[in-house]
Amino acid sequence: MTETSGPTTVAQDPAPILSNVPGSFAEGVMLRRHPDIIATVRRLVPYPRAVQDALDHLLSTLDGAIPELPASAVDAAFWRESAAGYVGRRWVDVPFLWAESYFYRLLLEATGYFGEGPWRGVDPFAPQKLAELDSPDLDRDLSELDGLVTAPPAEGLAAALAASLWGNRADLGFRLSDPSSTGRDRVDDLIADDSAALWQLVEASAGPVHLVADNAGRELTADLVLIDRLLETGRTAKAVLHLKPHPYYVSDATTTDLLAVLRRLAAAPGAAAGIADRLQQAIAADRLQVRAHGFWCTPGTFHQLPRDLVDELSAAVVVIVKGDLNYRRLVGDAHWNPTTPFADATGYFPAPVAALRTLKSDVAVGATPDRLEHLNATVPGWRTDGTHAVVHVRT
Repeated sequence: MTETSGPTTVAQDPAPILSNVPGSFAEGVMLRRHPDIIATVRRLVPYPRAVQDALDHLLSTLDGAIPELPASAVDAAFWRESAAGYVGRRWVDVPFLWAESYFYRLLLEATGYFGEGPWRGVDPFAPQKLAELDSPDLDRDLSELDGLVTAPPAEGLAAALAASLWGNRADLGFRLSDPSSTGRDRVDDLIADDSAALWQLVEASAGPVHLVADNAGRELTADLVLIDRLLETGRTAKAVLHLKPHPYYVSDATTTDLLAVLRRLAAAPGAAAGIADRLQQAIAADRLQVRAHGFWCTPGTFHQLPRDLVDELSAAVVVIVKGDLNYRRLVGDAHWNPTTPFADATGYFPAPVAALRTLKSDVAVGATPDRLEHLNATVPGWRTDGTHAVVHVRT
């Protein structure tokens, strides 16, 4: 965004989103969703009394002051620096993106994920992730893969991209015919569609395609199908999949989740098992490389990418950035004017970038003025209710 004073135009970053606006989406996450997450973890994982007490203590802080991560924590030095000026303030009065990230870090500390005891390395969100892999909805999705892999390459790629975009939407799968439609007009749900630019990027170069994953379960399944199609149709000779090095937000995909999805695909009939076999062979041959950089589990935006990630990503034909959280980190979790061009918000990024995002938070860029007016008038919750999506590309 810009401000103009006389003849001089001064670039100004938009203000970060906070959680202290009554009735806002961010306030609802901090004061209602986070307590629900703690309650769900306690219900689904049989933690001992000490862990339950630690979770109760975290819960007790959410309508008050931000606590400090214990000095004994493995990453205490990082978080001490990151939390400077925030500890002791109300959760709702600090940047929303940072507060969410810190909440999940404290939850892992409370459950003993990084500790030396028997709960070390136990993903508190695993029951929810595994339940999604066992769902009948995924059975239906996998049954549609036979048609996808035998379709003309362009059609199969389009269906795989649509599935990867919409993630865990229960009413969408790997559908070939109008994959963005479910019996009602879904054209209006796709706010921006730069998919043609994405295909031009991958068809114009033999370099690697990187995919920064978001959620586990059905969404990671769709991401892997998309990678399989890119490799099998010769759109790329090498793919790089970026996962979280440990649990982060509830559904975030780790290497453990990758293995769970591959097992699920391998156990399914038809084309799904073939996809699992090809992907495992691709990993063994380094045609599909898996990364789990620590930066993906930090509260920084992608403006703060460390040098080693910048160096690797800069060699990509395109970096496909998945999901709402990664989108917030890509453009900045701030009060953007929604008509700000996506290219303007991501011009700093070290490679061509494609964002596949179902909208589940307030951040929005890349909408035309007419479209914005229509959305605000007809779908007041379009920014946060998960019914709208974007395919943004900056070449």
